Amino acid sequence: MFSGSCPLSRTSLAPPEDGSCPLALMNYSGRQRLLEHQLEHLRLDALLITHLANVRYLCGFAGSSGALAFANGEWAFFTDGRYIEQAKRQVKSAEVLINSMPPLDNAVQWTATSLKRRRSTARIGIESEHITSATQSRFASRLRKVGKSRYRVVQTREAVEQFRMRKDAEEIKRIRKAVQLASSVFPGIVDITGSGKTENEVAAETDHLARRAGAEKMSFDTIVASGANSALPHARPGHTRIGRGFVVLDYGVILGGYCSDMTRTVHVGPANDNARELYSAVLEAQLAGIDAVRAGVEAHSVDEAARNVLRKRKLEKYFTHSLGHGVGIEIHEPPRLAKGQKQKLESGMVITVEPGVYIAGSGGVRIEDMVLVTKNGCEVLTPTPKELIIR
Repeated sequence: MFSGSCPLSRTSLAPPEDGSCPLALMNYSGRQRLLEHQLEHLRLDALLITHLANVRYLCGFAGSSGALAFANGEWAFFTDGRYIEQAKRQVKSAEVLINSMPPLDNAVQWTATSLKRRRSTARIGIESEHITSATQSRFASRLRKVGKSRYRVVQTREAVEQFRMRKDAEEIKRIRKAVQLASSVFPGIVDITGSGKTENEVAAETDHLARRAGAEKMSFDTIVASGANSALPHARPGHTRIGRGFVVLDYGVILGGYCSDMTRTVHVGPANDNARELYSAVLEAQLAGIDAVRAGVEAHSVDEAARNVLRKRKLEKYFTHSLGHGVGIEIHEPPRLAKGQKQKLESGMVITVEPGVYIAGSGGVRIEDMVLVTKNGCEVLTPTPKELIIR
């Protein structure tokens, strides 16, 4: 319950954007309205949002501690004392409420109090896939203390993510800039690949080049995998000195809060016919996958289009992961392009297309672009050429 000795601190909304940020304001209120309509369909009276990527999508907060709640037609954001000023600047279309309780407990308390006058049992949704069972039990226990049996906790799945899959114009603009920034530093990365440096040194230089070019941070830990290590799809760069053979370079940046993701594979030293044929097969598969992308097709069919090329080349068994994934605020978002995935692609989705072939003990090749789904096809966002580069 709210304690009289620890009253809520209510802050006013900040100006539309921090003066230092040139990017346009997202339509947070519009996103909230879409979600409210979905809650009516799910027969939910309230929703607690704890996944920070979803919090950011709905109100703009980019810190590491916070929760967002909807009840009785109102939105409220909760954080702790470290983020008072940041919340004032960033949070839009929600009241900012802060006290000494942890943000999640504060959100539960506010939600229960907001619904206390209801005569029927209130259904409160939680993001079950993003919180532990222990936290869910704590939520239910706190609600029981406040309202006896007046509240029912309902597990939701991808209530917000289903909207995040389709990017609006401002999101696409930010993703484009992130993609372009990452691509702009690729020539510099190639210059130092094959110069006798270690994988770790090239990875560090990749991050350095990206940050100097303006990246907020990397989307994920940069992958530099050379020689036999290139047969490991998610190899971690180590102290292996780069020698002759394939080198997989997989990296991305965050700009304006949105991620990019790209992979290119270069060859150090002369490439024999087998190496060239392997690279050609992966490139053909990637182009086939891209050609299959358009609104209305099911995700698995795009994966199959690429996989079929490798099957004809008798290389399918070496393609050991899905073809791609959505990208946005997070580096891995729905939809997933893989066998059995029946999610239909929609205009505005941004996905990766990244087939790979990995031959243990020998090496591997992966080529990855980010692709915007359109009504009649798609647009490849990654401008970096894909011809085999020999260093």
